[in-house]
Amino acid sequence: MPTVYDVPGDVLVKRVAEEMKKVDAIKPPEWSYYVKTGAHKTRAPDNRDWWYVRCASILRNVYLHGPVGVERLRTRYGGRKNRGRKPERFVKGSGHIIRTILQQLEKAGYLERGENGVGRVVSSEGRSFLDKMAAKIKKELEKEVTGLKKY
Repeated sequence: MPTVYDVPGDVLVKRVAEEMKKVDAIKPPEWSYYVKTGAHKTRAPDNRDWWYVRCASILRNVYLHGPVGVERLRTRYGGRKNRGRKPERFVKGSGHIIRTILQQLEKAGYLERGENGVGRVVSSEGRSFLDKMAAKIKKELEKEVTGLKKY
Protein backbone atom coordinates (compact mmCIF):
# COMPACT_ATOMS: atom_id res chain seq x y z
CA MET A 1 0.00 0.00 0.00
CA PRO A 2 1.37 3.45 -0.88
CA THR A 3 2.40 5.77 1.93
CA VAL A 4 3.17 9.47 2.29
CA TYR A 5 6.70 8.77 1.08
CA ASP A 6 5.42 7.58 -2.33
CA VAL A 7 3.59 10.74 -3.47
CA PRO A 8 4.71 14.35 -4.05
CA GLY A 9 4.34 16.45 -0.93
CA ASP A 10 2.66 19.44 -2.58
CA VAL A 11 -0.07 17.30 -4.13
CA LEU A 12 -0.67 15.49 -0.82
CA VAL A 13 -0.87 18.72 1.18
CA LYS A 14 -3.39 20.27 -1.23
CA ARG A 15 -5.60 17.18 -1.16
CA VAL A 16 -5.41 16.74 2.62
CA ALA A 17 -6.22 20.44 3.09
CA GLU A 18 -9.41 19.97 1.06
CA GLU A 19 -10.39 16.99 3.22
CA MET A 20 -9.65 18.87 6.45
CA LYS A 21 -12.30 21.45 5.58
CA LYS A 22 -14.83 18.69 6.30
CA VAL A 23 -13.49 17.97 9.81
CA ASP A 24 -15.43 19.78 12.55
CA ALA A 25 -12.53 19.97 15.01
CA ILE A 26 -10.34 21.91 12.56
CA LYS A 27 -11.55 25.46 12.06
CA PRO A 28 -9.50 28.63 11.61
CA PRO A 29 -9.76 30.94 14.62
CA GLU A 30 -11.28 34.37 14.15
CA TRP A 31 -7.87 36.05 14.35
CA SER A 32 -6.33 33.86 11.63
CA TYR A 33 -7.52 36.11 8.79
CA TYR A 34 -5.53 39.09 10.06
CA VAL A 35 -2.34 37.54 11.40
CA LYS A 36 1.06 37.08 9.79
CA THR A 37 2.57 33.59 9.89
CA GLY A 38 5.83 34.83 11.36
CA ALA A 39 7.97 37.88 12.15
CA HIS A 40 9.79 37.43 8.85
CA LYS A 41 6.63 38.05 6.80
CA THR A 42 5.43 41.50 5.80
CA ARG A 43 1.78 40.64 5.15
CA ALA A 44 -0.87 38.09 6.06
CA PRO A 45 -1.30 35.11 3.67
CA ASP A 46 -3.21 35.78 0.42
CA ASN A 47 -4.85 32.35 0.37
CA ARG A 48 -8.11 32.39 2.35
CA ASP A 49 -7.70 28.65 3.11
CA TRP A 50 -4.13 28.96 4.38
CA TRP A 51 -5.11 27.53 7.78
CA TYR A 52 -6.12 24.19 6.27
CA VAL A 53 -2.99 24.08 4.10
CA ARG A 54 -0.82 24.70 7.18
CA CYS A 55 -2.71 21.99 9.11
CA ALA A 56 -2.09 19.50 6.31
CA SER A 57 1.56 20.49 6.07
CA ILE A 58 2.09 20.15 9.82
CA LEU A 59 0.37 16.76 9.83
CA ARG A 60 2.66 15.60 7.01
CA ASN A 61 5.76 16.93 8.81
CA VAL A 62 4.84 15.16 12.04
CA TYR A 63 4.28 11.96 10.02
CA LEU A 64 7.71 12.24 8.41
CA HIS A 65 9.79 13.58 11.32
CA GLY A 66 7.83 12.80 14.51
CA PRO A 67 7.96 13.08 17.45
CA VAL A 68 8.07 16.81 16.80
CA GLY A 69 7.46 19.74 19.12
CA VAL A 70 6.45 23.35 18.59
CA GLU A 71 10.01 24.69 18.53
CA ARG A 72 11.17 22.37 15.77
CA LEU A 73 8.11 23.25 13.71
CA ARG A 74 8.71 26.97 14.33
CA THR A 75 12.15 26.48 12.81
CA ARG A 76 10.63 24.59 9.87
CA TYR A 77 8.14 27.38 9.10
CA GLY A 78 10.54 30.28 9.69
CA GLY A 79 12.36 32.31 7.07
CA ARG A 80 14.67 35.21 6.32
CA LYS A 81 13.70 38.56 7.81
CA ASN A 82 14.39 41.67 5.77
CA ARG A 83 16.03 44.07 8.21
CA GLY A 84 16.52 47.00 5.88
CA ARG A 85 20.18 47.91 5.41
CA LYS A 86 21.34 45.24 7.84
CA PRO A 87 21.95 41.70 6.61
CA GLU A 88 18.99 39.34 6.59
CA ARG A 89 18.70 36.86 9.43
CA PHE A 90 16.68 33.72 10.03
CA VAL A 91 13.60 34.16 12.22
CA LYS A 92 11.35 31.39 13.52
CA GLY A 93 7.70 31.15 12.52
CA SER A 94 4.72 31.88 14.75
CA GLY A 95 4.49 29.50 17.69
CA HIS A 96 0.89 30.41 18.50
CA ILE A 97 -0.32 29.33 15.07
CA ILE A 98 1.56 26.03 15.24
CA ARG A 99 0.47 25.32 18.82
CA THR A 100 -3.18 25.99 17.97
CA ILE A 101 -3.01 23.74 14.91
CA LEU A 102 -1.36 20.93 16.90
CA GLN A 103 -4.13 21.19 19.50
CA GLN A 104 -6.81 21.06 16.80
CA LEU A 105 -5.18 18.05 15.10
CA GLU A 106 -4.94 16.35 18.49
CA LYS A 107 -8.62 17.07 19.18
CA ALA A 108 -9.52 15.65 15.74
CA GLY A 109 -7.65 12.44 16.63
CA TYR A 110 -4.89 12.72 14.02
CA LEU A 111 -2.08 13.43 16.52
CA GLU A 112 -1.21 12.32 20.02
CA ARG A 113 1.47 13.12 22.58
CA GLY A 114 4.80 11.37 22.20
CA GLU A 115 6.50 9.23 24.82
CA ASN A 116 6.70 10.91 28.24
CA GLY A 117 4.62 13.79 26.84
CA VAL A 118 7.45 15.00 24.60
CA GLY A 119 6.40 16.28 21.18
CA ARG A 120 3.59 15.00 19.00
CA VAL A 121 3.35 11.86 16.90
CA VAL A 122 0.79 10.75 14.34
CA SER A 123 -1.92 8.53 15.80
CA SER A 124 -3.09 5.38 14.08
CA GLU A 125 -6.15 7.28 12.81
CA GLY A 126 -3.94 10.04 11.38
CA ARG A 127 -1.58 7.54 9.76
CA SER A 128 -4.52 5.70 8.20
CA PHE A 129 -5.99 8.99 6.92
CA LEU A 130 -2.72 10.09 5.29
CA ASP A 131 -2.01 6.68 3.81
CA LYS A 132 -5.48 6.47 2.26
CA MET A 133 -5.04 9.91 0.73
CA ALA A 134 -1.63 8.90 -0.60
CA ALA A 135 -3.12 5.75 -2.13
CA LYS A 136 -5.81 7.79 -3.93
CA ILE A 137 -3.26 10.26 -5.24
CA LYS A 138 -0.88 7.54 -6.40
CA LYS A 139 -3.71 5.79 -8.25
CA GLU A 140 -4.69 9.04 -9.98
CA LEU A 141 -1.09 9.83 -10.92
CA GLU A 142 -0.65 6.35 -12.39
CA LYS A 143 -3.81 6.82 -14.49
CA GLU A 144 -2.43 10.09 -15.85
CA VAL A 145 0.88 8.47 -16.75
CA THR A 146 -0.69 5.44 -18.41
CA GLY A 147 -3.10 7.73 -20.28
CA LEU A 148 -0.16 9.67 -21.69
CA LYS A 149 1.63 6.52 -22.89
CA LYS A 150 -1.29 5.46 -25.10
CA TYR A 151 -0.75 8.33 -27.51
